[in-house]
Amino acid sequence: MFEWPLRVYIEDTDAGGIVYYANYLKFFERARSEWLRTLGFNQQVLMQQGVRFVVRDLSIRYRKPAMLDEEIITTVEVTARTKAGMTLNQRVIRRSDSDINNEPSFIEVLAEAEVRVACIDETGKPMAIPGQVAEQIQPVPQEQS
Repeated sequence: MFEWPLRVYIEDTDAGGIVYYANYLKFFERARSEWLRTLGFNQQVLMQQGVRFVVRDLSIRYRKPAMLDEEIITTVEVTARTKAGMTLNQRVIRRSDSDINNEPSFIEVLAEAEVRVACIDETGKPMAIPGQVAEQIQPVPQEQS
């Protein structure tokens, strides 16, 4: 699972210092962009090659508020990949203070989303995810219940 740390700034919050609900979408987008970058793919270069990734749909669940000045983490986990798209689970989490072994005591899920992303060409038509990109996007095996 990919993790991208963020800090909550005043611009992210409402008048009460709570992260405005729409800003979680920005947090998710930033994490996806940084995740692609860590895989070796710059979105500007992909766009120059006629490849674009767009959100096709998403569902989001808000669980607890993030607050001004908090350090939070946004995660990305691929759960499925098709020829022209992928499904991602994303979370915004808060870790508690570390214990004596420097291990996180617990994680609080603040928001979670299932995001379906499509690969399109410069005209907006669906296209296959390029081979070198598809090779790097591997779904995480899901636990059997």
